[in-house]
Amino acid sequence: MEPQRLLHAMTANDKFSEWLGLEVLEVREGYAKLQAKIRPEMMNGVGSVHGGVTFSMADSAFAFSCNMYNNISVALDVHISFTKAGRDGDVFTIESQEVSTTKKTGIYDIKVTNQNNELIALFKGTCFRTGKPLIEE
Repeated sequence: MEPQRLLHAMTANDKFSEWLGLEVLEVREGYAKLQAKIRPEMMNGVGSVHGGVTFSMADSAFAFSCNMYNNISVALDVHISFTKAGRDGDVFTIESQEVSTTKKTGIYDIKVTNQNNELIALFKGTCFRTGKPLIEE
């Protein structure tokens, strides 16, 4: 199935990814690349990007990349390591790459970088593949 059709099915009601300002630059089976500009309301009390915002952006990239097989996939386990504080006005690029896949699971590495190609966070996700199609063919 064409990745753009699957992406549209996912984003049609994904108001949270929309609120995050995520722009999808590329999707294909096992891969997604997104971008978003950091806004003032995404900042925490110490002047850096709230960790939950960075986590959510990585989680959305993870979801898009693992659902491009038309097999509804959900998070089974995720971890994030923050490596640098994001700042207001930064432009984050979030890239999710499949590392391993089976009929029932997938493992993904997700990198979050800023406009200077500095690493902001590393996210690792394992998904469970439900066996149910996202779009009925």
